Amino acid sequence: MVVDPKPVSVNGPEKAQRSQRSPREVADELRSRIRSGELRPGQRMPTQARLADEFEVERGAVRQALRILQSEQLLTNVSKGSPATVATDLGRALTGPGAPPLPTMVALAPRVAAAFATPHVEIDALCLTSVSFNLALGEPLRQIHAGRLKPAKVDVRVLLPSRDIELAFPIPVDASTDGRVQRRWLSQRNAQGQVLRHNLLALRATHGIDVKVTFRALPFTPPVKLYLLNNTEALFAYYTLTKREEEIDHEQLVMYDAEGTQSMLFAFEQGAGLRDTTFVEQSHLWFNALWETISSELTLTS
Repeated sequence: MVVDPKPVSVNGPEKAQRSQRSPREVADELRSRIRSGELRPGQRMPTQARLADEFEVERGAVRQALRILQSEQLLTNVSKGSPATVATDLGRALTGPGAPPLPTMVALAPRVAAAFATPHVEIDALCLTSVSFNLALGEPLRQIHAGRLKPAKVDVRVLLPSRDIELAFPIPVDASTDGRVQRRWLSQRNAQGQVLRHNLLALRATHGIDVKVTFRALPFTPPVKLYLLNNTEALFAYYTLTKREEEIDHEQLVMYDAEGTQSMLFAFEQGAGLRDTTFVEQSHLWFNALWETISSELTLTS
């Protein structure tokens, strides 16, 4: 019996079937990479051909996904001719009603740098250790030393938990463990505060900037972090607790703690609608009330 050979397509070998991923799903994945910092502000995206191969979709689906992100102001230069670029000012792009949050490590630095572009910089911060704030200050400090930013005056106020309270977190899971977890937190709080103060006050000598940095102590562990920038923006995040293990004094201790740099930061801007304006105003009232009433003098020593 003669078996007919399998017909050959006039268009050559059949292409491997593309996946059924939608442009929205591709956009969601790319947005997640931008939010996590994997794709950084100003970075060029992979080519549309590479993205099509990676996601196993047609190039048209990639273009639609990129246009979705461009409409959200996360990408610029979306065209057929060249790779798109991650927006350089993600903080600004992601403020206002309905804007998705970003991790603190991604969103805070560009917003703090933008705040330093004004002649009089005013920043209030309420946080657990000021690690994120210190990281965010790196960018505006670099720009000042490079001559791209020239503020005349900088006023910074920071509220941190008091050393005299029993912290709600971080705490050891085993309540019988000694105070090593709290002592570690206190050491970190003091070290970060000292670095923050030193780096800002150094601007007096290096650039003649009028700088004032003040710390005060809270009688409670803040469940949220808050940054107020130039009386026009409020950046807000929850401290979300997880159970994790860390080595302290050569022993692995299990604790409940929050990774503040990963906390999702929600941005509110004065003038971006009634909701945002009210949130900014109420946040200032809340911070000032804490500062002027139940907070106390804070000394950055052990």
